[in-house]
Amino acid sequence: MTQKIKTLIIGSGGREHAIGWKVLRSTRAGQIYFAPGNAGTAKIGVNVNIKTTDIEKLIEFAQKEKIDLTLALPDDPLALGIVDEFQKTGLRIWGPTKVASRLEWSKSFSKDFMKRHSLPTARFEIFEDFKIAKGYISRQQMPVVVKADGLAFGKGVVICETLLQAEKTLEDIMVKKIFGNSGNQVVVEEFLTGPEISIHALSDGKNYKIFPTAQDHKRIGEGDMGLNTGGMGVVAPLSFIGNEMLKRIEEEIIAPTLRAMIDEGTPFEGILYPSLMLTDSGPKIIEFNARFVDPEAQTYMRMLETDILDIFDACIDGRLDELQIKWKALSACTIVLASGGYPGGYEKGKLISGVDEAEMQPDIVVFHAGTKMENNTLVTGGGRVLGVSATGSSLEEALLKAYRAVEKISFEGMQYRKDIGKRALEMVK
Repeated sequence: MTQKIKTLIIGSGGREHAIGWKVLRSTRAGQIYFAPGNAGTAKIGVNVNIKTTDIEKLIEFAQKEKIDLTLALPDDPLALGIVDEFQKTGLRIWGPTKVASRLEWSKSFSKDFMKRHSLPTARFEIFEDFKIAKGYISRQQMPVVVKADGLAFGKGVVICETLLQAEKTLEDIMVKKIFGNSGNQVVVEEFLTGPEISIHALSDGKNYKIFPTAQDHKRIGEGDMGLNTGGMGVVAPLSFIGNEMLKRIEEEIIAPTLRAMIDEGTPFEGILYPSLMLTDSGPKIIEFNARFVDPEAQTYMRMLETDILDIFDACIDGRLDELQIKWKALSACTIVLASGGYPGGYEKGKLISGVDEAEMQPDIVVFHAGTKMENNTLVTGGGRVLGVSATGSSLEEALLKAYRAVEKISFEGMQYRKDIGKRALEMVK
């Protein structure tokens, strides 16, 4: 008889809903808990009212409920060392340690790491003093990229088109502290041009497996205009990325990064996601993430064929080289529906309608992110509210299905990009 696995998934977004949805499809899936979860996760498991950063209570819960596997998915608990703390108590957990996840939670460390190991990235300087940083940018050619050092909900990176904007961004981050202590240091770097792509590499500390290529759409506005967000839509795989480019990315970025982590005594176990820019001089690292990102995770879960619990087990047990990860021969996309005003201020509690109708459409799954139930009614509870995910035999077909399903959903102020996948389609013509 197959042993059923009790799983605790930490987080409350679309990524957590999507990975829980995939865990549920495992032959070994037992009870799934989400801490704290959302209205979508409540339909496939049990939501537990514990904050993602309350590591002590999460450990108590995992011990009390005899959880077999915990998935540490968001950036904040990783930065606090949740994996280290769970491991100290003998609890089985998947994700990178605090020092390994530093690749994400400190941009200054990450850039220095790239420099130390000759990894391709943009030219940069790191500053702790506002006046010195301001003097530096006054001598730079615009645009420049200004990054808060620490975690900032996916909003701590600003592409500054003018000197005035760059100075204001520096002041907001370093003086006004709009991202709190994340702005104690800033990274100022050159602006790279070219197609941006997402690469996910699963690592057990020694071995790694590369996921299919994907492309996120970070800016809030169509045509890649406006502020950066946590991601407004993803398409995968990318037919314009050939085997030669994939091999180059593996040899110049993935393999040396993971090897360098071992050399520095901080082997990386989990998902390494370098966001890449394909420049005229080759692929360059924009930044590292130390986790599944959203909405890529939603799209990948629609494509993944291999039992995800087998993947997590192989990763934790250091035998990833023994596992063949299979992907469905199809295209997938996710369109994010966001609250009005996002990524700035937005209102919550807006009535959401049409989700069930959308999911009746062919090959559609709607993943919940910023949703909650109030008086038995589904309402908005965050900036990015829903991810409408579709699959198809081609990217065109998947996008057509997704946008048809989007039309079924509505809530006051709902905004979404209507050009998701446009660049990827143009690049193969």
